[in-house]
Amino acid sequence: MTTTLRPSEPLQQHADGTRSRRYRVCVNGRPVGAVHLSTHPVLGPAVARILDLSVDGPDRGRGRGTVAALAAEEVVRGWGCKQIEAVVPAEAAAALRLITALGYVERSRGMEKQLGTTAPGLPAGSRGRPMTEAEYEAWIARSRTAYVQSRIDRGVPADRARALAEKDYARLLPQGPATPDMLLSVLEHEGTPVGTLWVATAADRGAYVYDVEVDERFRGRGHGRSLMLLAEAQAMAAGRHVLGLNVFAGNTPAERLYESLGYRPVLHGFYKELI
Repeated sequence: MTTTLRPSEPLQQHADGTRSRRYRVCVNGRPVGAVHLSTHPVLGPAVARILDLSVDGPDRGRGRGTVAALAAEEVVRGWGCKQIEAVVPAEAAAALRLITALGYVERSRGMEKQLGTTAPGLPAGSRGRPMTEAEYEAWIARSRTAYVQSRIDRGVPADRARALAEKDYARLLPQGPATPDMLLSVLEHEGTPVGTLWVATAADRGAYVYDVEVDERFRGRGHGRSLMLLAEAQAMAAGRHVLGLNVFAGNTPAERLYESLGYRPVLHGFYKELI
């Protein structure tokens, strides 16, 4: 039997510069599933995304998904893409097995924690406070630099990475530290600033930790845990019941910290270089 992809719509060209197209997965001409492909709105036209890949129940477990994923890679090679990404829910065990078997590498994972009813306290000597305007200027300069470098590391040209940083920070923090539903905090321990925290509380499902950082001079002393406890307290004060975050694969200390605090994976982000 021959498994192929057949377009189910014309190639779509979008206002943000991306392209996308939906396909039917067919076996000897018989539709058995669907694939939705696009280029990346942030990383540019050289990076593709599998937005959806599904095989109908009766045809699962017969290798249809594997062939469809490989055919999808050929499609985006034809678009000029050099890399392909996919996001897989943590509970999708079969999809996780498939994508790792095809040589995809985990880049990041989204994690969440269901919050209780009582806000956690901070260790003795530690307290959180709002970030001052002066502290904000120093913090955002560091944060933008790290953002730009992370995009460059993923293959984005430096000028585009800087433009993306300007756009995203203008969107997320239009009023700086006074932006509604954005909490920018400093953790002090015995009167000394030791770390910073950025939490969004306006998310539909729950709060989200955009950034948590312990000053390099004070790492390894438990302040990262204190910052995360502060994030929980802030989320609960805003009436949120879930706190989410993203962690890059290979950041073992952060992964261990989040797991010890009760965070569980909900999404896995993968990528594959297209040779």
